[in-house]
Amino acid sequence: MHETQTPLVGYTIRNQRYINVTNRCTLRCTFCPKFNKVWEVKGHGLRMRDEPDVDEMIAAAGPDPGVWDEVVFCGLGEPTLRLDEVLRVAAAVRVAGARRIRINTDGLANRVHGEDVTPRLAGLVDALSVSLNGQNAAVYDRHCRPLHAGAWTAVQDFVLRAQRHVPEVTLTAIDGLPGLDIAACEAIARTLGVHFRRRVLDDVG
Repeated sequence: MHETQTPLVGYTIRNQRYINVTNRCTLRCTFCPKFNKVWEVKGHGLRMRDEPDVDEMIAAAGPDPGVWDEVVFCGLGEPTLRLDEVLRVAAAVRVAGARRIRINTDGLANRVHGEDVTPRLAGLVDALSVSLNGQNAAVYDRHCRPLHAGAWTAVQDFVLRAQRHVPEVTLTAIDGLPGLDIAACEAIARTLGVHFRRRVLDDVG
């Protein structure tokens, strides 16, 4: 377990620069490493006592964000809980030369913020990776344990709205979760008109 006074704000996997935004989340996924007391992803300790401010996150992208294939807002939490800060950082790294900006999200930002926030992503975010770990609400609730009722439907509504403003939206699901039907999840993505990516259980990052 890694817990430090100064959080690990930026970390690199392949040639992607990840920004560790928060440990807070709107889900309590049974498969999330932190709920198994593991706070590492690919050897990077991500547990934080204090959330990074905007300047720290901008600095974590590096002096030339254009060297990365993409800058990704992620971490072991839900980045859109800090949407204002994330978009301020996205705007700054875009000006500094970032080639591509992605947010990994649970797709519940509209539910959490009480409004459609997807228009705010336009011009700042190139891609969204949205988790939908269940082909129906029962399977989703079993694995993701959402804090908000109706989350499974809310994720799909978010995806429909987001694709109007974000060039690339990808729905993901984890193969290996009991009862999860990958083919059915992929069919949902096709129905929504977005990409699909199959992830593998316990392979984080």
